[in-house]
Amino acid sequence: MLNISPNSITQKVEQERFYSFRETALSGANRMFTRWLLLTMTAVVVLLFLPWTQNIQSKGKVTTLQPGQRPQTIQSTIAGRIEKWYVREGQLVRKGDTIVYLSEIKADYFDPELVPRAAQQVAAKEGAIVSYGSKVEALEGQIQAMKAELDYKQQQLANKVLQMQFKLASDSAELVQAFVQDSIAILQFRRTRELFELGNKSRTEMEDKRAKMQETKAKYISTQNKLQATRNELENARLELISLPYEYNQKIAKAESDKYSTLSDRFDAEGSVNKLRIEAANYKQRSQFYYIVAPQDCYITKAIKPGIGETVKEGEEVVTIMPADYELAVELYIKPMDLPLVSYGQEVRFIFDGWPAFIFSGWPGQSFGTYQGEVAAIDNEISQNGQYRILVSPKKGTEDWPRALRVGSGAQGIALLHNVPLWYEIWRRLNGFPPDYYQDTVEAPKMKAPVKSVK
Repeated sequence: MLNISPNSITQKVEQERFYSFRETALSGANRMFTRWLLLTMTAVVVLLFLPWTQNIQSKGKVTTLQPGQRPQTIQSTIAGRIEKWYVREGQLVRKGDTIVYLSEIKADYFDPELVPRAAQQVAAKEGAIVSYGSKVEALEGQIQAMKAELDYKQQQLANKVLQMQFKLASDSAELVQAFVQDSIAILQFRRTRELFELGNKSRTEMEDKRAKMQETKAKYISTQNKLQATRNELENARLELISLPYEYNQKIAKAESDKYSTLSDRFDAEGSVNKLRIEAANYKQRSQFYYIVAPQDCYITKAIKPGIGETVKEGEEVVTIMPADYELAVELYIKPMDLPLVSYGQEVRFIFDGWPAFIFSGWPGQSFGTYQGEVAAIDNEISQNGQYRILVSPKKGTEDWPRALRVGSGAQGIALLHNVPLWYEIWRRLNGFPPDYYQDTVEAPKMKAPVKSVK
């Protein structure tokens, strides 16, 4: 009955006639359960050897690839009061279109003619600079004239000294002649007096000789005085010739001092006019800041200071905008342990909030409603949340992302890695191991040592 013996009698006995055989026989349900169990175990074994795509999952949000294409706020460059709005929320505006007009609230800029009056101040200072320049030219001409006059004066005094030297020689000769004549007159007087005493000459002749002697003596003294006067004039001419450069150098030094003083005033005026030009340019530039314009083609998102008559401070936000032309991307954050597994150009699958999807993370080919992207940027610095940020852009040649997708929408990213058997993935997760990190063993190019520069 137990079918232990190799000599079975099952074929020789009609088991349907006996009640015990019918009670101990296996039912059809047991046989079906056994077959189902075997099939299930076979399917499980087959599934364990199926390929599984390792992945990294992370939640993020939709953003833009270019920083200038992201939502932004427009600040007021100057402090002012809102006078008029030219747009409404949700409106499309082009680059340069006026959004809001501000009026001045600072007392330093209340004058409506501030810009032209600042320009007039600049013109006045420029005129002063021209005057200083003319004065400098006049002083330079005066200096050149005094230098030329010094040369002429020196030549004149040199000629005068030469003339005095000639005159001194002439007076010296006259003095010698007067001395000789005086000596002759004295001898003649003495002889005439001796002859008068002897009675050979009359008193009249003696008196004539006396007068002649006095005349020659007076002429001799006069000639001596004339010679001394000539010597004094010669010495004065020489002293004047020596002192003339000092006199004119003082005059030239004073003129040069006036010249450099004028140049200093001119430089001060140039500094002042440059300062006035800066102020005039600042006033003109400030007048353009009364109108807040669109920096690019954009949509007006929200007016932060909507009221007419409200005042805004410098750098205070006035309105938020969203650029009209943008290139979408997804901002994801990954753990530091997963950073080595991410590389540029790596494929990432997305599930966007609001778009239905049915996915198998390990079998991306069997998923539905997902969109493809590729890693475009990886931060080199860790974020404040302790994770690294990556940017994923749409992958070329794949299905376009939804047109209704907006910046700020939620997204779940699945970064695809390598294919491994399913049993290995289950074993890895049970042990808490990270996904496998594969790296191509490519020999790095050999770099030549830089040539030292010759100093």
